[in-house]
Amino acid sequence: MSGAGPSQHHAVRFTRIIPALGVAQIISWGSLYYSIAVLASPIQASLGISQTWLFGAFTVGMLVSGAASPAAGRMIDRRGGRPVLAAGSLLGACAFTLLALAQNAAMFVAGWILGGLAMAAALYDPAFATLHQLSREYYRRSVTALTLIAGFASTVFWPLTNWLEGSIGWRATFGIFAVLHLMVCLPLHWFVVPRTKGAGIAHDAGKYVNDGAEAPQASYYWLATAFSIAMFVMAVVFAHLIEMLKARGISSGDAILVGSLIGPMQVAARVVEFGFARHARATRVGIVAFGVFAAAILVLAFAGHNFWWAIVFAILFGCSNGVMTIVRGTAPAELFGQRQIGSLLGRLARPAFIAKAIAPVTFAALVVHGVSADWAVVGLAIVAVLGFFSFLTAVRFAGKPKAR
Repeated sequence: MSGAGPSQHHAVRFTRIIPALGVAQIISWGSLYYSIAVLASPIQASLGISQTWLFGAFTVGMLVSGAASPAAGRMIDRRGGRPVLAAGSLLGACAFTLLALAQNAAMFVAGWILGGLAMAAALYDPAFATLHQLSREYYRRSVTALTLIAGFASTVFWPLTNWLEGSIGWRATFGIFAVLHLMVCLPLHWFVVPRTKGAGIAHDAGKYVNDGAEAPQASYYWLATAFSIAMFVMAVVFAHLIEMLKARGISSGDAILVGSLIGPMQVAARVVEFGFARHARATRVGIVAFGVFAAAILVLAFAGHNFWWAIVFAILFGCSNGVMTIVRGTAPAELFGQRQIGSLLGRLARPAFIAKAIAPVTFAALVVHGVSADWAVVGLAIVAVLGFFSFLTAVRFAGKPKAR
């Protein structure tokens, strides 16, 4: 009999699982989420569709992802994470095959509908639920480790996508993405992620938490509000930051420099969180993250045209955004207990993905219809502050987590 204890066995197993999931997350995020920004112009020119149609198709995909996330979470609770993640890889391959062959707007929209289903089954929330099923003991640190690896998705895929498009065109680029999902992500999900039995029939996450008491139910809805607000604000910033800064007199080069700081700050903050994961409650980390997040948007709103204040914004925003991803995976388990975490994360993801989908066009519509860009950013800062208080309220209603 081996002398390794259960803890040691789990630690060894996770040294294989987390890198495998990390590679799959880089490919999934890089292709399904980040690539559209790079490929938008050549796709428009080739298909002869407007920017509204193009990004509208992507928005439809995001809405489909939000709608499908609870079902993906329930399936993980019943069957385990392996078949759901593998299905996400197959759907991703089908989506990019259809997108590569698209001849008109209808085919392009259909491709992103499949892409939305792939997002629901293959991005962070199903991966987090899978890690929770495999080991509650290592869950917090494994979530942080996974986001550390996956945080390089844009760093890898923006230049890779740009190079591929310049070399072989956008259709062949989508074809390569299909092959990556089929030949890399699918084997990683099917052969590296262990089979688990699941935990039986999933219940409504808004009702079962902490035995259905009123306070935890209220906490659940406040937490869903907080995460949805954070997603809304993040989506607006990522879509409009460069134009916001340029409108304030900051040069295009300096605006891009400010934006480029966000990614490294996300990774740096996750490294710090990883070091302190054993010493601080997830909810306390969440309070700090939401507070810094609100402070970042306030700096953006009231710092005027000063380049150095824009740098301060990028540092604060990057750090808070990096940790917020971890909080999304860890705070719900701490607040509501360990039952049916897949269903819980899936239901929390639904309003968050919907908010993320509608945010860029909502902000743009406000500006187009007469709201000045400066006042629109002030409104965004107020929304971010409301997100901070929503998270505080969620923690207050939940009280101390019950032992399970």
